[in-house]
Amino acid sequence: MARAITPRDLDVDFAPVPRHWLAGNAAATAISNGVNLLFPHGERFFVRSVKHFLDRIDDPELRDQIKGFFGQEGRHARAHDRVGEVLRAQGVEIDRFLDAYEQSSRWIEDHTSPELRLAVTAACEHFTALLAEGALRGGMLDACAPEMRALLAWHAAEEIEHKAVAYEVLQRVAPSYGLRVLGLAMATALLGGYWLWAATVLLRQEGLGWPGALRQLRALPRRPPVVRRVFLRGIRQYLRPGFHPRQVPNEALAAAWFAARGISMPEAAA
Repeated sequence: MARAITPRDLDVDFAPVPRHWLAGNAAATAISNGVNLLFPHGERFFVRSVKHFLDRIDDPELRDQIKGFFGQEGRHARAHDRVGEVLRAQGVEIDRFLDAYEQSSRWIEDHTSPELRLAVTAACEHFTALLAEGALRGGMLDACAPEMRALLAWHAAEEIEHKAVAYEVLQRVAPSYGLRVLGLAMATALLGGYWLWAATVLLRQEGLGWPGALRQLRALPRRPPVVRRVFLRGIRQYLRPGFHPRQVPNEALAAAWFAARGISMPEAAA
């Protein structure tokens, strides 16, 4: 079953975003900004990893999906770049972290095979689809400043829409369970490690260590259980030998978000 993937633009002015845009909570904002900082470079890595194998894909529907995936990820990267500019304007130091993050991840990219990079991308796309599901479910974005709510909901809906593309390419060019598991292990370590690093850098600029941050998080009415619902759940699902991202039923969340804005998700074609 193939579903068309449509890149969409986001017309939002991020200049009014306050420094503590998530429930007025410094810790929650810093941790959320931590993953936001990873997106521009990460999304471009995903595109490079899939693009490397484009010439080996002869299925016209999958090729169209891949091109839609490129368009969506490119727009996501540029939107999060704009959020980075707002952080700089607010006096948040992000460039030292970004330079180190990009240099270290480029080194890893240069020293791994194209197939492993694709496997890492497929696993990261599974994690980001689960993050997206959590964002769209149960009012998790209600406490965000409106500009960030628009960004994160748009990004989340499109992540769910293209969640299977990298996995489909991996299955066509390197359908090894061992490679898939190795990609999952690397994706877990890299996403978790870089997110923790970025969040720590940002928390320190708020005068917070992790004990103080956890105290602030406990004051929130809703606390997204990222470790349990994204990482542990995602790993358990992904390790099943017959797993496919479309087995995770979250498309209705994306479709509902699009429908509320008068946008229809294309039907899957047989």
